[in-house]
Amino acid sequence: MAIEAVIFDWGGTLTRWHDVDFHAESLALAEAVRRMPSPDDDHHAHAERLHRAGDVVWGRSRDHQQSATIADLFVEAGLDHDPDLLQAYYDFWEPHTLTDPEAGPMFEELRAAGLKVGVLSNTVWPREWHVGFFERDGVYDLIDGDVYSSEIPWTKPSPHAFAAAMEAVGVSDPAACVYVGDRLFDDVWGAHNAGLRAIHIPLSNIPPAQVGHTEGDPDATVDSLARIPAAVRALDGR
Repeated sequence: MAIEAVIFDWGGTLTRWHDVDFHAESLALAEAVRRMPSPDDDHHAHAERLHRAGDVVWGRSRDHQQSATIADLFVEAGLDHDPDLLQAYYDFWEPHTLTDPEAGPMFEELRAAGLKVGVLSNTVWPREWHVGFFERDGVYDLIDGDVYSSEIPWTKPSPHAFAAAMEAVGVSDPAACVYVGDRLFDDVWGAHNAGLRAIHIPLSNIPPAQVGHTEGDPDATVDSLARIPAAVRALDGR
C-alpha cells in the first residue's frame, strides 16, 4: 500500500519540547475562577484543586482514551469559571506553542511529493487556539486536515482518534498513513494498533506518569523534522 498521508502529533513533535512549571500553570488557570466574596475563595487553593483535576483528566486520557476540555478541568475541580478570563492561562502557554522552524519546509516537501499532511493532538485546548498558533507561524495553509481531542470523544491511542484524523485528510486506509510523534505509547503503539505505520521523533522528556502501559516499536526513528520526508520515502520504497 503506497503512503498517501503523513499525520503529526503536535506538542513535542511539531513544537520543541519544553519542561513546564505545572504549579505556575495551575495558578494561571485559576485566574479564570469566578470569585466569590467568601473566606473559601483562595486563589492558591483553587490552583491546587485544578492541578489535581489535571492529573485526573490526563489519567483518563492515558488509561481510558477519554477526551476532555478546559471546562472539564474546572468541573473536575468543583470550580465555576469564566471562559473570558482564560487569558492568563493562554499567555502562560503561548511561548511554548511555537512551531518548529523545520516544520514548514518539511510540510512543503511532503506536499510536493503528493502526500497529505495532517495533525492529531491530545489536548484540552479549543481548536481555535491550535489553528491560531499554526496561522501565527505561517504553516496552517500547509495542513490538509487537523483533529484535536478536545473536539472528539477520544484521545490517542484510541483507534477512533486516528480514524478521525484519517477522515480529516481524506484517506480511508490506515495502511496508507504514517503517524509521526514523540511518544512510544500514544503515538507509536497507538498508530500501529490502529493500522498506521509510525515514525518516532524522540526529542521529548516524557514525564513518567504519561508514559502509558505499552511502548511501541517504530517503523523508523528520526532526530529532526527535516528528516521526515526521507524516512517516509524509505517506508514507501521510493
